[in-house]
Amino acid sequence: MKQVWILNHYAVEPGAPGGTRHYSLSEHLPRFGWKATIIAASAEHNGDGQRLQANEAFRHEVCGKVPFLWLRTPRYRGNGGGRMVNMLAYTMRALLPASTAALPRPDAIIGSSVHPFAALAGALLARRHGVPFLFEVRDLWPQTLIDLGRLTERHPMTWMLRRLERALYRSAENIVTVLPNAADYIAPLGIPRSKVTWIPNGVETDAFPLAAKPQPAPGAPFVLMYLGSHGTANGLDHVLHALLHASRQLPPGALQLRMVGDGPLKPELRELARRLGLDNVSFEPPVAKTAIPALAAQADAFVISVLDRPQLYRYGISMNKLFDYLAAARPILIASAAANNPVADANAGIAVPPADPAALGDAIVKLWNLGDAERRRMGLAGRHYVETHHRFQMLSRRLAETLDRCVDPVAQPRPELAPLTKG
Repeated sequence: MKQVWILNHYAVEPGAPGGTRHYSLSEHLPRFGWKATIIAASAEHNGDGQRLQANEAFRHEVCGKVPFLWLRTPRYRGNGGGRMVNMLAYTMRALLPASTAALPRPDAIIGSSVHPFAALAGALLARRHGVPFLFEVRDLWPQTLIDLGRLTERHPMTWMLRRLERALYRSAENIVTVLPNAADYIAPLGIPRSKVTWIPNGVETDAFPLAAKPQPAPGAPFVLMYLGSHGTANGLDHVLHALLHASRQLPPGALQLRMVGDGPLKPELRELARRLGLDNVSFEPPVAKTAIPALAAQADAFVISVLDRPQLYRYGISMNKLFDYLAAARPILIASAAANNPVADANAGIAVPPADPAALGDAIVKLWNLGDAERRRMGLAGRHYVETHHRFQMLSRRLAETLDRCVDPVAQPRPELAPLTKG
């Protein structure tokens, strides 16, 4: 069986909060001839957890069915200097020969970016071992930082990241991206479109029981749920204003918003809810990925908000929580003007423009007024959509085919591979 190393600084095991994209892909890869080892950081992203003991520089561990190599990194909070130190510590640890000496020799190496330094470590390790390097692009650095207003085009860091970005694209045998239209960004940099493979985020649909929510007690509120990060890019202040707008149109106690997760803006959002006088919103801690199906089953509907940044989302979105929502078979309210809209494609809810709390609030009221049968139809349409396009078994098959091509350019496509549509 061929071996692939996947360098993802922020990868987590199923029992931890956060995205488990690479765990789920790796769990299915062996049936297609590949075995993965995930190389990740020991410190939890933006949290207090530390997986290693004080005397450990790294640790090999099998989590579920997937081998992990945890590399020691310092804890941090926020997006300041502490996070940069954490990034550089991960990169340097990954490049130390002692860290990876006990791993099976790779046939290919994937470097995955939330930040590009993890991908750089992957490229250098691939060169060291004389194997193909695949660059997985989940965020477009530095373009995402520019579109968020954190960098300017003339900033020295932008210049440095542009050079690193192009070097990684050129050195990669293949570029895997979660964004459906990322090739429109990558190709003008002089990279052949044939090098770009779209493998979106997905979901383990079998983990989500396909059952209607039990009949609520008389007078019980309609439960709207948000699962995910509480950060700048999530537009959750608009969700709170929308809740206020909707609550003014509905009977007292008709709505409840449950916001589950963590992030740098959570204290500010709590304060905003207090100032708005919202007594029908709860802020709950993040949960492990394995706990999401049971939690999601308690919702009547889900909400997701995307910033009104057309430049930022012109290459599309592929948010982990969105596929969890769809798999849970509940209707979804989405405020977005991104290049793609899986909720609209699946006919699984109501889509409104971003940064418009009144429109989102009216959509909440509209969904509340719909009958149970219509809401159930929306939820089942979303479930059918992810079963058709976003099951991890299907996505792992696509990744295996991509790896096969990289190690053997004349490898034939797997005949059982189902086509993906860009939704």
